[in-house]
Amino acid sequence: MIIERYQRRESSVEEALIEMYLAGVSVRRVEDITEALWGTRVSPGTVSNLNKKIYAKIDEWRHRRIEGDHPYVFLDGIVMKRSWAGEVRNVSLLVAIGVTTDGYREILGIVEGPKEDKSGWSMFLRHLADRGLSGVQLIISDACRGLVESAAEVLSEAQWQRCVVHFYRNVFSLVPSGKVRDVAKMLKAIHAQENRKAAAEKMAAVIADLRAMKLTKAAELLDESGHETLTYYGFPDSHWIKLRTNNPLERIMREIRRRTRVVGAFPDGKSCLNLAAARLRHIAGTQWSTRKYINMTPLFADQTQGAVVA
Repeated sequence: MIIERYQRRESSVEEALIEMYLAGVSVRRVEDITEALWGTRVSPGTVSNLNKKIYAKIDEWRHRRIEGDHPYVFLDGIVMKRSWAGEVRNVSLLVAIGVTTDGYREILGIVEGPKEDKSGWSMFLRHLADRGLSGVQLIISDACRGLVESAAEVLSEAQWQRCVVHFYRNVFSLVPSGKVRDVAKMLKAIHAQENRKAAAEKMAAVIADLRAMKLTKAAELLDESGHETLTYYGFPDSHWIKLRTNNPLERIMREIRRRTRVVGAFPDGKSCLNLAAARLRHIAGTQWSTRKYINMTPLFADQTQGAVVA
């Protein structure tokens, strides 16, 4: 099953090792598998050298042209460890996925940034725009520092939806542990309303209730930033459940974390980026990207109807 008939043994072995590595098999496990299969234990150095052969293809994939419009874009970052002048420092990987006009998900890009600040996000968004990203109507993310400002500059036509789950966590950090469950029910009631007006009214009531419970800081946060979690109400109601959180990208980030956890601290940022990008490329080749995620017909039907009325 691993070595196809009539193939040179070395070529088949190399391809098998690379596929195992990209599928999430640790280097130690690869050594055990190769020894069990053909009695030869492949060293970690050999695996690393083999993977360099596909890094050129990965880099080409990262810089490929983005075709078509992507009305919905999800953005997030993940922090990794890398060695720097004998010290272990943090490095951020910025990731974007989008939903096409046909309703399919696509991994748009990944870059390395020193940190998740405005300069890092601006560079990433310009990188996506230069490659052809267009037609973005809604950006979904948490409140990353500098992301909102960068999006307003680079993708000025797009609206921003603050991830509801992340916002809840921000509120919970200002609430005593014994009251978190009650506050969670209050917050969920806001986003269970039938339209934005009703949600705004419910939010005002929840703010008053929080103040009555002496949870002043939580009430202030909800009053100042709660409206940022209601943007999804301006889109088709059949899309709401998939637009109000950053969960689609969070799952991918967990997969990257799982694959990179075995490495620990990377020797440099390039190796960190390559491994994460390889993982994303692997995911893009699965049913993840070939299974329809959203029926986009309501979005364009509503916009067409709105244009006719206007």
